[in-house]
Amino acid sequence: MPHAIQITIGKKVFGAELNDTGTAAKILETLPIEGEVNRWGDEIYFAIPVKGDKSDAMRTEMSIGELAYWPPGAAFCIFWGPTPASEGDEPRAASNVVPVGRLVGDIKDLSASLDGQPVRIERAAPAEQWDATK
Repeated sequence: MPHAIQITIGKKVFGAELNDTGTAAKILETLPIEGEVNRWGDEIYFAIPVKGDKSDAMRTEMSIGELAYWPPGAAFCIFWGPTPASEGDEPRAASNVVPVGRLVGDIKDLSASLDGQPVRIERAAPAEQWDATK
């Protein structure tokens, strides 16, 4: 069952869900988490105080709006478009990441995010409130 969270970047709030992986559970237990935006193409990443679950599946090919944990940097990642590692318009991580969830609702304002902006992840009401298609 997905776990509703919200991600605040500057003054913008994005709805999201964490999945049922071991790493997502560790992130959920650690909330709230704060950091600063780092951009890498159409990816935001920032260090979090979580050590991932080594048994979780990993990959580099991501979907638009997907959330991930990057083990080498102990970082939370938000993908919404091409990165320097992409071979086209698809999001692609620099190296294997653990998919931990997805954004829910409108993500167009992610492109306005700037390096150094404050970012906060916290628990939220059910994610359905963020889904503009419902």
